Amino acid sequence: MQGGDHEGARAEAEQALIINPNLARAHGSLGATLIFSGRPQEGLAALRTCIRLDPRDPELVIRWLQVAQAHYFSHEYEAAVEAATRAVRTFPDYPTAYRWLAPALGQLGRTGEAKAALAKAMAPLAFDLHVRNRVPWMRPEDHAHMLEGLRKAGWEG
Repeated sequence: MQGGDHEGARAEAEQALIINPNLARAHGSLGATLIFSGRPQEGLAALRTCIRLDPRDPELVIRWLQVAQAHYFSHEYEAAVEAATRAVRTFPDYPTAYRWLAPALGQLGRTGEAKAALAKAMAPLAFDLHVRNRVPWMRPEDHAHMLEGLRKAGWEG
């Protein structure tokens, strides 16, 4: 998936689930792949299964971020804020959590909160990699949508 091969990633996750239908990580991988291939609602269902199967996953912060992304890409900004806030509570020093909280708040017009989240999202290397440059697994239209929310949050990039 990280190379942009959504179909290949989906096939591998589905194969893993044929072998073990209760493999939380495979549900999480499937969910992320579906989200970034333009099927966020299907991805959300897989992520909910992942979290239900392994609620103590050491990568739970990533799962909550993916839930936030699914809601954001579905234009469900309040739900994106809720999920990103859970990620922030889980791992408050993780700038990526704020990188999804800021645009969701920006889309809702909650500018003050969005600017505060944006300030915490600005870890230089990660921000450049994931915002200024589009990562291979994110579709151009989803990247543009994220940039729109970040601009509404006060980002001037």
